[in-house]
Amino acid sequence: MLQEMLDDTIAALRSAAARGTSELHPLETGTVSHIGGGIARIKGLPSLTYEELVEFPGKQLGIAINLEPDEIGVMLLGDSASLTAGIEVRATGREADTPVGEGLLGRVIDATGRVLDHGKPVRFNERRPFERPAPAIMDRAPVTVPLETGIKAVDAMIPIGRGQRELIVGDRQTGKTSVAIDTIINQQGKQLICIYCAVGQRGTAVARVVDTLRRHDALPYSIVVVASDEDPPGLRFVTPYAATTMAEYFMEKGRDVLIVYDDLTRHARAYREISLLLRRPPGREAYPGDIFYIHSRLLERSTHLHGDRGGGSLTALPIIETQAQDISAYIPTNLISITDGQVYLSPTLFHKGLLPAIDVGKSVSRVGGRTQFPAFRAVAGDLRLSYAQFEELETFARFATRLDEETRSTIEHGRRVREVLKQPEHRPLRTAAQIVVLKAVNAGLFDDLDLDDVSDAEYRIQRRVLGELPELCARMESGRVLQDQEWSRVLEAAGNAVSETKRGSGS
Repeated sequence: MLQEMLDDTIAALRSAAARGTSELHPLETGTVSHIGGGIARIKGLPSLTYEELVEFPGKQLGIAINLEPDEIGVMLLGDSASLTAGIEVRATGREADTPVGEGLLGRVIDATGRVLDHGKPVRFNERRPFERPAPAIMDRAPVTVPLETGIKAVDAMIPIGRGQRELIVGDRQTGKTSVAIDTIINQQGKQLICIYCAVGQRGTAVARVVDTLRRHDALPYSIVVVASDEDPPGLRFVTPYAATTMAEYFMEKGRDVLIVYDDLTRHARAYREISLLLRRPPGREAYPGDIFYIHSRLLERSTHLHGDRGGGSLTALPIIETQAQDISAYIPTNLISITDGQVYLSPTLFHKGLLPAIDVGKSVSRVGGRTQFPAFRAVAGDLRLSYAQFEELETFARFATRLDEETRSTIEHGRRVREVLKQPEHRPLRTAAQIVVLKAVNAGLFDDLDLDDVSDAEYRIQRRVLGELPELCARMESGRVLQDQEWSRVLEAAGNAVSETKRGSGS
């Protein structure tokens, strides 16, 4: 008798696996014993599985994440105002999932596919689970293609490759989101899909981002996935995983995808809130012990796939917020150890008006240097060295009354480098335009200019070189090596542009 029951159970399991969904308990119901804070405790549902969807009255959904002998903990994905203790719930037999497909492009949605832009319902190809295993090591390929951000300081000194995970870190209001949005804007015409995932942001902040993408014609190749600060913690927690699932759909079809997580500090706080409400044991800073795992399993899904798997890539730009410039705090150190480098934005530089406020000394890319265009590599080494020397000398020069000529020259040159690295918000530059300006500043062409004239000279150099030497610019952007005589032609055109600036300023 026992053997027959066991055989029947195995047959049912195999049948459910073949159908791709669990139908072992279609009529199984339970009762809510407690509800509040975006969390529900349920008695009953003995066959419920981890991360299975639970349906409440009114089509409200929740995800089972605590499976205890006497009680089940469920995080809600919607408003719980209409739910009370004692109501009946039922198991759905399916895993939490999200829509994927081309129809999501240009839309603003939440993790479940609910439309937030007041448009028509989204058209999607299929639904896939929030949680999916990361690609195996043998399915991954080296990162070889650059992801051009259009930001001079990043592309020259902190290069990012397609398939890399580069952390954007800094205090509140230092321009972290602007760096990510500029990168999205710069992908226009590059056949790259972009996903902006907002976690715990204010609705007005998300609306500004959507408006910026729309004004710069970046929305048609982008998807905006939102869980605002007013949404329950469960929805804030699952949103990055849902956005990554949407991105993987395109990656597995051989496309290149960029995903921005803004930001994972709020994501960690949402998970801490859920864990404390479920009475899980708190650890450091009251975060649960698996806080590292929730981010590692998310970011490990970003990679460059092998050619046999289509050759697509998923590049991640997670954003993290620090307090009082403390990058050694718990969550920042976790993410720094998971990612392949970080772009650090300094509040000191921000308050000085040096925008973007990227601290080159604290920023690093552990992968992207291999993907950098040869023309960029030709200028990046000297640029980083001269800027590092300048920063060190500028600190000591404050205490010195008399400086020798060489030190003074190094400081003046460094000030021009710093001025050239400034860049207006939402105005990314094409690769050739960046390279010719950085080559000119390395050659000292700006050293005789007043600081106020540097931006004018930069504009004239870009216009002249791009207009007069289009074939050389095309060589730079195609990854070819420029010969000495070709660099001489670039510097000659740049020198003429600087001379034109001097005549215009009367200096």
